[in-house]
Amino acid sequence: MQFANIQWKNQQPYSLDFDDVYYSSDDGLAETDYVFIQHNQLSQRFAQLDANRFTIIETGFGSGLNFFCAAQHFLAHAPHHATLQFISVERYPLSVDDFIKANRYWFVFEKMVNQIASTYIQLKPGLNKLNCCDGRIQLALWVGDVSHVFPQINTPADAWFLDGFAPSKNSEMWSESLFHQIARLSKINTTFATFTSAGEVRRHLQTAGFNVRKAAGFGKKREMLYGKFTSGSML
Repeated sequence: MQFANIQWKNQQPYSLDFDDVYYSSDDGLAETDYVFIQHNQLSQRFAQLDANRFTIIETGFGSGLNFFCAAQHFLAHAPHHATLQFISVERYPLSVDDFIKANRYWFVFEKMVNQIASTYIQLKPGLNKLNCCDGRIQLALWVGDVSHVFPQINTPADAWFLDGFAPSKNSEMWSESLFHQIARLSKINTTFATFTSAGEVRRHLQTAGFNVRKAAGFGKKREMLYGKFTSGSML
């Protein structure tokens, strides 16, 4: 298994493989909350959850910041009987030391980080099941390329976190086949949010059956995309 090749810049991880940041240097946690939590309307949806489980699927686990932020909101707003299933794919995971270091500044997540790190140390290629918070938060972390992993997943998403490095730096991930799989794993009103507003991403999402909207981006980013699945045209 190949771990991420990173460099630490101002105490933040920077990918040498993709020449890109893992999260905003302005405020990574605020960026995650703005892009993925707010534009998937997760706090409201968690509070109104009728089902026993809510599923988020993510492209690009990275440092785990999106996961921890979603888990925190779920614990704060969802009914006590419900569980969060978070499915994420990462081709080049951080080493356990880098994973812990990347999350050491998010004190609000300290307990969850420690619980996940206790099994993250045994990370292997393929599916890794990591749980925390007495099993209420279930992380299915797939180590591998999305083109190989996504066909093995059959659980539909309630919300998508389309993350990973920018399309201009990681075009292999943002391929047309990825959006075929996203459509397959979506149901009517499944939502998505992504930091990018790249034209090819918008067009692929529209072709896949999503109603795509633009919003102001976070920090230095001008625009971002969000929306919901409205048809099964590619299923």
